Amino acid sequence: MFWEKKLVSWVDSIRDQTALPLRLELWNGQKLDFDRHAPKVTIRVPKATALGYLLKPSLFNLGKAYVEGEIEVEGRVNEIISVGNALARHSLKPEGKLARIVRSTHHSKKKDEDAIRYHYDVSNEFYRMWLDENMVYSCAYFEEGTESLGEAQLKKIDHILTKIRLRPGQTLLDIGCGWGALVMRAAEKFGAQCIGTTLSQNQFDLAKEHVARAGLAARVEIRLEDYRDTKGRFDRITSVGMFEHVGAKHLPDYFAKIHSLLADDGMAMNHGITTTDFNNGETAYGGGEFIDQYVFPHGELQHIGSVLRAMQEGGLEVYDVENLRRHYARTCSIWAENFEERAKQIRTLVDDRRFRIWRVYLAGCAYAFAQDWVSLYQVVCTKAGREPSGLPWSRRYMYLH
Repeated sequence: MFWEKKLVSWVDSIRDQTALPLRLELWNGQKLDFDRHAPKVTIRVPKATALGYLLKPSLFNLGKAYVEGEIEVEGRVNEIISVGNALARHSLKPEGKLARIVRSTHHSKKKDEDAIRYHYDVSNEFYRMWLDENMVYSCAYFEEGTESLGEAQLKKIDHILTKIRLRPGQTLLDIGCGWGALVMRAAEKFGAQCIGTTLSQNQFDLAKEHVARAGLAARVEIRLEDYRDTKGRFDRITSVGMFEHVGAKHLPDYFAKIHSLLADDGMAMNHGITTTDFNNGETAYGGGEFIDQYVFPHGELQHIGSVLRAMQEGGLEVYDVENLRRHYARTCSIWAENFEERAKQIRTLVDDRRFRIWRVYLAGCAYAFAQDWVSLYQVVCTKAGREPSGLPWSRRYMYLH
């Protein structure tokens, strides 16, 4: 009875602030609506012990309750995410919006390898269910805004390779190459000699198959290798969706490593997610805490200002910065839609817990990018004080095809 009275009081307090298309169904059959209209989202609470998650509805608590099966949620996933954020926003104190996340700052090779494999080695078939045909797992580039996901992913790769003025015969290193789409495009369309590295066994195996099937084995090498172990000198270096795993304290060393691998007249580009909060390591309503525990262990986001500073500390000079936040919001929305459409097939590939993790993660990311809680920047850089030969004075070359 105590819990029920407290819950009713909580519902009333939120209803007084805002109308939510939400219904709670309790274990005793009681139904509590947050609005007089028909609900779009229903949360079923099978036992009283689960109420603790609802009465302190951070995104971490709500996500954990859903993932661990403490509550059942019914509704369209975008509506679920919207309602969850509204609950967190209206229930937490103002200072609770941005909660400091205590993360491990020690990024050993073994710890990073384990984290990467946890995230990427679910199965290749799992990712194939909701990615594009080339299995590009990073922000797409919607040049016109009307492209399909596959078209936008190819445009993203071409946009990157055009930005760094990749030319036939040049050497390219792609740090965190995924399933090999960028290095294959760089070799096939731009005539480069490429090396791609990954720590994921699944990505390594399938990327090698993709390269061999395309007849590019003479021009593309895939390595199962930590970037810290890479040796050589390259005309061009790309890193797409990888530096989020490096760790805040290690970013200057990471960019210093890129500096050591880059030819004196070379160009590099870092494409990665950043937080839009100046107090780095914080995120709205506990969403980042959920991602850290369930999705990306030991991942850390930095503000773009901190990223640019770390680049400079690593000996790199920034030439161009482009914000693609809107593009990632759309990319994640499409991924989430694909996930929903193929839910039955995906459930045959993973257990229910992992299915729930990824369902709310993809839709939650789309919401976070749309709200400008996180962003995506492409940063083109060179060795400090070393101007690449033939680099135009304006950005116009990036858009001439």
